[in-house]
Amino acid sequence: MSHKITLVDDDQNITTSVSMALKAEGFDVNVYNDGRDGLEGIQKSLPDLAILDVKMPHMDGIELIKELRKEFTFPIIFLTSKDDEIDEIVGLRMGADDYITKPFSQRLLVERIRVLLRRKMITEGHDISDEINVIARGELRLDDAKHTCTWKNQAINLTVSEYLLLKALIERVGHVKSRDNLIDFAYGSGVYVDDRTIDSHIKRIRKKFKEIDPEFNNIETVYGVGYKYKEIS
Repeated sequence: MSHKITLVDDDQNITTSVSMALKAEGFDVNVYNDGRDGLEGIQKSLPDLAILDVKMPHMDGIELIKELRKEFTFPIIFLTSKDDEIDEIVGLRMGADDYITKPFSQRLLVERIRVLLRRKMITEGHDISDEINVIARGELRLDDAKHTCTWKNQAINLTVSEYLLLKALIERVGHVKSRDNLIDFAYGSGVYVDDRTIDSHIKRIRKKFKEIDPEFNNIETVYGVGYKYKEIS
């Protein structure tokens, strides 16, 4: 059965290209060009996942997600411009599951949609245990099928971007990853992402781990180069 995706964005270039890409991947897609129409459409036909632009006429993405989270729990991805860090933070706090900064690769968007839909299936009790592929580094565990993370057996709630960045760092423990390497891994090649975006992601990853373990210090900054993950005994 095909998953239903709702796309709400006032940029017709984006809605046209993204809807075509999603339909090519086998998704059913409903498109709306402002938040108010999007809310009415979602209430009439509940999607499996929604993609919302932050800045839209009549009702912006922040207002829309506030209304949606009063009733629904399906995954939501925010589309933001590179200057919308505050909106990203507010959106995540209000219930967005992930965000993607414009411009973005459609391949990356499709991958993140699949990740969030797998999480949804697991939450609903579907068995996808045959897909499980756990990556272990000391006390760290990444479940690559479910895109879940645990540290000392405690869950760390990471966005898809944060998960991919952490995965890139632990693939080769002790080896330095430049910001460009991390951008390519998390966002795809050919997509411009400011270095500050990677730094912000790393800062949030560290904060999430320190909330569980104040002594966590495994992600090391290599000044002028990038970051590396080190195992601490």
